[in-house]
Amino acid sequence: MRSSKIAGLSVASNTFVVLLKLIVGIITGSVAVISEAIHSSLDLAASVIAFFAVRIANKPPDPKHPYGHGKFENVSGTIETLLIFIAGIWIIYESVHKIIDPTPIRLPWLGIIVMLIGAVLNFTVGKIVQKVGRETRSVAMQSNALHLLTDVYSSLGVAVSLLLVSITNWTILDPLIGIAIALYIIKEAFHLVKESFNPLVDTGLAEKEEKVIQAILQSYKHRYIEYHDLRTRRSGSEEHVDLHLVVPSAMNVEMAHELCDEIEKDIQESLHNAKVLIHIEPEHERILTVNKANNTLND
Repeated sequence: MRSSKIAGLSVASNTFVVLLKLIVGIITGSVAVISEAIHSSLDLAASVIAFFAVRIANKPPDPKHPYGHGKFENVSGTIETLLIFIAGIWIIYESVHKIIDPTPIRLPWLGIIVMLIGAVLNFTVGKIVQKVGRETRSVAMQSNALHLLTDVYSSLGVAVSLLLVSITNWTILDPLIGIAIALYIIKEAFHLVKESFNPLVDTGLAEKEEKVIQAILQSYKHRYIEYHDLRTRRSGSEEHVDLHLVVPSAMNVEMAHELCDEIEKDIQESLHNAKVLIHIEPEHERILTVNKANNTLND
């Protein structure tokens, strides 16, 4: 699958960047560079998680997972986001320690070059992963892309801090910029965790998506009596939609089935990867149900 190959590319690029930053961080003694190495190592862990999550999510339904494996992506996305939080907190910890106990930075230009190499590589791979993640609606891939792109900003920030330190000899700039980068990373992670976690508790689709479904149903209103119990949820890259459709009692099974097929096709074409289930109810059955409910209320 294309998504699996892109996830593999992310793992390879992150491995290279982590090793490069870690070696140079030790050589220069820069807390910002070492923090970046830690940040990138968590990116690497996230890339590995995303790689396996995408492979599992792409498996077809089986007896143990009749609704498919899509939520593995949401689990992956949530774990990856938690790793981003950990990275941000760790960078703040290291930066505060550097403020309390400052040490000189050796060979700052070496750190600048490595940060720029890492930024260019992660930007290129991050944009590729982001594009595929959006096309496939993969939460794991989008989370992975966020890891890579936040690494770009943080790498550029470290490069700027090292440049300023080399010009001014103000070593405190190194940890201060490290803290600023960490706060940005945490802010981005907060937004992403809502997107990855909500489907795990079967939150409905976005209002925009539900309006699309309702508009499609409305376009067929001349062929049915009403619809009710519309429910939606997301599972990985899949949108699950189910509803009850009340049709005229005179409509035969073949006509009702054809109507459902048409509605399902329109929804599937309008959403990314919709799985639609429509329960047909004849008009007289709906009337009996409503009357029974009214009698219960009156009692």
